[in-house]
Amino acid sequence: MKRIVVTGLGAVSALGTSFEENWQAVVAGRGGIARCVMGESPYGPGGLELPMARVPEGLDAQLDAALGRPVSAGLDPFARFALAPAVEALRGSGLEGHPVLDERTAIVFGHGLGGLATLEVGYERFFGLKSPRLHPSTVPKVMVSAGVSAAAMAFGVRGPVFATSSACASSAHAIAQGAAMIAAGQVDAALVGGSEAISTAGCVRAWEAIRAMSPTTCRPFCADRDGMVLGEGGAVLVIEALEHAEARGAAILGELVGWGMSSDAFHITQPSPEGQARAMRQAAAQAAALERGDILVSAHGTGTPLNDAAETQALVEVFGERARALPVIATKSAHGHLIGGSAALQAVIALKALAAGLAPPVLNYNAPDPECDGVDVVVGQVRPIKARHALVNAFAFGGLNVSMAFAA
Repeated sequence: MKRIVVTGLGAVSALGTSFEENWQAVVAGRGGIARCVMGESPYGPGGLELPMARVPEGLDAQLDAALGRPVSAGLDPFARFALAPAVEALRGSGLEGHPVLDERTAIVFGHGLGGLATLEVGYERFFGLKSPRLHPSTVPKVMVSAGVSAAAMAFGVRGPVFATSSACASSAHAIAQGAAMIAAGQVDAALVGGSEAISTAGCVRAWEAIRAMSPTTCRPFCADRDGMVLGEGGAVLVIEALEHAEARGAAILGELVGWGMSSDAFHITQPSPEGQARAMRQAAAQAAALERGDILVSAHGTGTPLNDAAETQALVEVFGERARALPVIATKSAHGHLIGGSAALQAVIALKALAAGLAPPVLNYNAPDPECDGVDVVVGQVRPIKARHALVNAFAFGGLNVSMAFAA
């Protein structure tokens, strides 16, 4: 199988509008979660105040300037949150304008829900204002493939271009799909990742109904954790066949050495440790180095009571007593849960953590939980690490699990 390396990284979240801003925030222990008021509309049930992690203002102007033309107005926020880090990652990789983009590059982005901001505006116009006509760009902005199409047009990519949607595992599945096409020799390079923009009034109310959201903040693996916090943003990685990257003299930022995928076939919202363990074992089997040495674990770590306990159990099932010696980070405590974009952002941060030899701390951690006692959660402050490999987990509603193994 072809070796697959990472040559470009891009990120947008509540922590900043570039990869470097995101890294500097997490390594310094700064979070982007703040209280917001949602749902103030004459057609809704009134405002709802709750913690969220929203992208800073100014991204649209930054994106338009980067591409040299106005594009942001024609895209739903979720597509802009994918296109902006794609521009950053592609330029960082040195592939912008390269002939490989024509037919030998793929673009695969993952999104859980697509253009909800546009959809809610349309519903407000139709059901609230009783208007029989919606904006003509509603469908193109809502469709889940809008982000990959925008990137393909921006970069002139005529190879395989499509979107994946598997809730919180969406961008992890996207990375695996892009890697599989490179491994099979279908393409030489791929832009992979994902994004989400679901901090809309209607969506927030829907998540509130599930009773999975914290009224305070995100505290993964903590004894008093009480739910997740919604975030928005996205991240993109440029991956290439090793021989292609070496032939053009690209700087190699890491290597994707394995990935595993599984289905719980169990419950639409409750996690299964057995299903999560299967995905991690598959990734570890591909990446033989995970069977020895230090590993940095970037946990799914949502801060919900069920998820964190299940993930702890799965890690212990896979690594046994060794799990107690593996540093575990959970960056959703800083950037919130990006749903479809979370796994890609975690991967970007994990790669930088390996390169820097630093594990960013889990924020808002108050006290250990006996249910999460089997793992070594990094808390308090940044921790120096010797790990040269990282395991990045993404476990979605519906029991859809992905685990990715990266090497520095």
